[in-house]
Amino acid sequence: MAEQSNDTGRLKNEQKRDWDAAAAGWKKWWPVLERAAQPVSDRLVELARVGVGARVLDVATGSGEPAVTAARHVAPSGHVIAVDQSPGMLAIARERAESLRISNIEFRESDGEALTIAEHDFGAVLCRWGLMFMPDLVGALSGFRQRLISGGRIAVSVWSTPDKVPMISIGADIVRKLANLPPPAPGALDPLRLGDTSILSNALEQSGFKEIEIERMPVTFEFDSAEDFTKMREDVASAFRALLARQSPEMRRQIISAVTDAARKFTQSDGKVRTTNETILFSAHT
Repeated sequence: MAEQSNDTGRLKNEQKRDWDAAAAGWKKWWPVLERAAQPVSDRLVELARVGVGARVLDVATGSGEPAVTAARHVAPSGHVIAVDQSPGMLAIARERAESLRISNIEFRESDGEALTIAEHDFGAVLCRWGLMFMPDLVGALSGFRQRLISGGRIAVSVWSTPDKVPMISIGADIVRKLANLPPPAPGALDPLRLGDTSILSNALEQSGFKEIEIERMPVTFEFDSAEDFTKMREDVASAFRALLARQSPEMRRQIISAVTDAARKFTQSDGKVRTTNETILFSAHT
């Protein structure tokens, strides 16, 4: 038991370090990434039935979504609390909210699996692309449910299977071969680990949520070039950045070239690189 606790603590520290290190990259690429992702935030707010005056909790808010979207819906009398374990990402989220003159969001540092907030009066809990990085899904979702009022709603999004999410899977096989990496371990905290809908659906049921609904939604990311795509991957994907850091200059060049070549296959007639990806949205109530 002590060994498991130590492993969990080490994992959390590594996650915080990696997200903090990637924060500058997320800030740089925010306009490009959020242009594609905004419809997902809009839909999550709809599924959670967030309206004027509501109190909303956004878990793993990252650089501030869907907290900002929810804050606009609940204004002027509603309030959003947005939490994330990364101080670096929260700094970006605060800066963004301030630049938009949105004052009804409170950002707090907290692990989504072990929420440290005392409030239990939220009408909705949101989480966009955060649950994939939480090992204890039932524990995390139970914590979300405890913060909801009777009849409160949850709306979350995760990524689909690798074949339907090229944004993340582009070049993965060839990079693994070049770097002589083993296949991902079963249950690894991979962005695509919840593509099987039964995993999250079962966790929601075990956590006490009712009337679980599932829908799928396309998310199309656009980049000016294949080189831009690879640079984005290097700037924001902590695992990719860590992999490159471990390589010799020549192997690093080969990996970057391989990912760029793979991304080039998604170039459209106007020269832009576009990938259409599937996200899966879950909604339920207490």
